[in-house]
Amino acid sequence: MLEIIREKFTSQENVVIERLDLQRLPQHIAIIMDGNGRWATQQGLPRVIGHHAGVESIRSIIRASQDLGIRYLTLYSFSTENWARPDDEVQALMTLIDGQLRAELDGMHQEGVRVRHLGREAGLPDFLLRTLHDTAARTADNTGLTVTFAINYSGRSEILDMTRRVAAAAVAGKVDPQQLTEEDIAGALYAPDMPTPDLLIRTGGEMRVSNFLLWQLAYAEFWFTPLLWPEFRAIHLLHAVEEYQQRQRKFGRVAS
Repeated sequence: MLEIIREKFTSQENVVIERLDLQRLPQHIAIIMDGNGRWATQQGLPRVIGHHAGVESIRSIIRASQDLGIRYLTLYSFSTENWARPDDEVQALMTLIDGQLRAELDGMHQEGVRVRHLGREAGLPDFLLRTLHDTAARTADNTGLTVTFAINYSGRSEILDMTRRVAAAAVAGKVDPQQLTEEDIAGALYAPDMPTPDLLIRTGGEMRVSNFLLWQLAYAEFWFTPLLWPEFRAIHLLHAVEEYQQRQRKFGRVAS
C-alpha cells in the first residue's frame, strides 16, 4: 500500500509520508480556507483574484486526500456571514464556485469522489443550486473520498435548524424531550451520516472556528497555520496529519 501511495506524491512529500502511520490517518478532515483576500491584497490584486488562486489549493488538497486515503474532507467555502461582503465579491464567489464545480465534476467523478453540499439552500442563487444538486446526484454512488462544500453554512444556523426539527417532532408527539440523546441531536443535523471531524485545519493565521461545525468539532484536533489559503498545498496537509498523529486523543479520559 505504501508504495502505491508513494507513487502519487513528490519526493519531498514522500519524506513526510515515510513518517506517517497509514493505519492511523484521520478519517475526516475539515478545513477553514482563510486568507484568499489577504493574499490578493498582498499581491496588489483585487480580492476576487485571491479566490481564483485558492482554487488550485482546493484541487491539490482534494487530490492529496484521495491519494492518501482520507475518507471525508469538508471545506468551509462560504459562510452565512459572508453575505455581508460587498455585492460584487459575493456574486463573483457564487459564479466561481458554480463554474469550478462544473469544470471539475468529470474529473472528480472519474476518480470516485463523492461531492456533497452542507448548509442552507435558501438564499443561494438558482444556478448554483442546480449545479450542487446535479453534482451530488451524479457522484452519489461513488465510494472514494467524500468532499463536502459548506456553502451558506454556519454552525449556529445548523443547530437552530436542528432544534426546530426536534421541537416540531416533540410537539407532534413523535419525540419525548426527556428521552433525547446526543445521537438524536446528531441525527437531526444537516449531514447525520457524516462522521465528526478528527482534524480541523485553519489557514491564514487566525485561531478560531468562526461558526464552523460547532457541534461536530467537540473533540477534533486543531491545526493552525499562518499560510494563506492560496499558498496551502499537499505538503502542508501532510505536515498537519503528521502533527495530528503525534497527539494523544483522550476524549475526556485519563491518559493511559
